[in-house]
Amino acid sequence: MDFFEKTLTSEEKYNGIIVRVRLDDVELHTGRKTKREVVEHPGGVSILPVDEDGNAYMVRQFRYPFGRMLLEIPAGKREKGEEPLVCGARELEEETGLHADRLVDLGCCYTSPGYSTEVLYLYLALGLHRGESHPDEGEYLNVEKIPLATLVDMVMNNEIADGKTAIAILKASRWLEANT
Repeated sequence: MDFFEKTLTSEEKYNGIIVRVRLDDVELHTGRKTKREVVEHPGGVSILPVDEDGNAYMVRQFRYPFGRMLLEIPAGKREKGEEPLVCGARELEEETGLHADRLVDLGCCYTSPGYSTEVLYLYLALGLHRGESHPDEGEYLNVEKIPLATLVDMVMNNEIADGKTAIAILKASRWLEANT
């Protein structure tokens, strides 16, 4: 059965630096009318760098909405019209100073499909080379080298709560098991 919802009207409520928020009047497949709040986000890329010894390079940074430091994979917002692969390579270098010979596409994920248009593209970075990091202005983070097997355990023990990070760790682990 198709539960398509038809947009009747759309009103912008907020237009910020990263997101735009709108309130839509919609008609459900039943004919009933209701409202939908939508956060428009340009999307981003998350990239898990893993070296030849099976160590992953993670970033730990303060996340204001949660008021604490979180362990995450390097990630960032896509610029308008920017290809995900290009964004991934840029974010990897900016946050960790690493360059990769190969970026493996791990697919994408919808962060909160009930209200947000954000799509995150996930990559595994292999064949790593050191360079200089240059985080964005106002971005402060620590790079930590952690064995991928330890990160898998951390995901399974609920020690990593960030969704993109958990998905990428599990997908990369499975990909590496099948392809190396």
